[in-house]
Amino acid sequence: MTDHTYIATFYSHFGAIRFQKALKKAGLTGEMMPVPRDLSSSCGTCVRFEADAFQARDGYHEIEQIVRVGNKGYECIYRAEDS
Repeated sequence: MTDHTYIATFYSHFGAIRFQKALKKAGLTGEMMPVPRDLSSSCGTCVRFEADAFQARDGYHEIEQIVRVGNKGYECIYRAEDS
């Protein structure tokens, strides 16, 4: 069992698909789903996944934001820099 649930939003649907494949390669599972109303997304698709800890790495340029899902809502742990 993992400690945290995360939601990653993306600029494109293709980015969500690539991220889901990267999670699988890392031994994690991710579920593609519509973005919750409380979060915004350019493409409307997000990936919900569970991990003990997650830290965004360089090369995740397709990710708009990553939030940790908690009892009191969402906590942003990564947000792409505004261009």
